[in-house]
Amino acid sequence: MRNGSIEMKKGYWVCIYEKIYNEDKLKEYAAKAKLSVEKFSGKFIVRGGKNRTNDGINSPRVVVVEFPDYNTAVNCYDSREYQEAHHILDKHVIRHHQVVEGS
Repeated sequence: MRNGSIEMKKGYWVCIYEKIYNEDKLKEYAAKAKLSVEKFSGKFIVRGGKNRTNDGINSPRVVVVEFPDYNTAVNCYDSREYQEAHHILDKHVIRHHQVVEGS
């Protein structure tokens, strides 16, 4: 508890791209997805940039998005707006997308 109220654990999207076949489609998706993320009070913590793979597959791109709580992260992913953006990626990328609760 903090100041008499329960502190909610943040929710996160963790996206690890394995392959990117079409950079233009990725850019189109990113622009549309950003609007959905912002609608649900999401904040991009990591969006591409330099990375090093220590174990597992080598990834050309990693994205981490923070949400106020786990349920908001799930609701954003499941929203019509985000799913419309998500479909842009069909057959243009291979990625692993998880929703996780922070500690």
